[in-house]
Amino acid sequence: MEPQTLAVGCAVTFSKTVGESDIYLFAGITGDLSPNHVDREFMKRTSYGRRIAHGSLLIGYMSTASTMILQRYPAGSPDMTPVSLGYDRIRFLKPVFIDDTITVHYQIESIDRDKNRSTSRIEITNQHGDLVAVAAHILKWVPN
Repeated sequence: MEPQTLAVGCAVTFSKTVGESDIYLFAGITGDLSPNHVDREFMKRTSYGRRIAHGSLLIGYMSTASTMILQRYPAGSPDMTPVSLGYDRIRFLKPVFIDDTITVHYQIESIDRDKNRSTSRIEITNQHGDLVAVAAHILKWVPN
């Protein structure tokens, strides 16, 4: 059986429990030490009641899914390299808390062979099945 190549409908998912260390390491790398993410006592006094993950950390998990889809469904030729053109329509719909388990769903929605691009829909849900984040992702294949 030949490996399947990237096509509309191809999808990947992965799940991860967001740990306190994920948030602190990400805060250290980015310098985003907002009390929303790192101050337990401050967040106890808010309507959230506890610390929340950085939205940009969730975008990092979206990037993981884009890497996974390219590993599972190769596309293009050896003379082309896939790169991210970015994420559109990103929305953080609900907070992600420490110890939440998120699942990233990444699915190819369209492929434009003339422009060497694909567009994918990304949805992130939590362990309760709540939709917590969405985005569209654009990949482009560029000559080596």
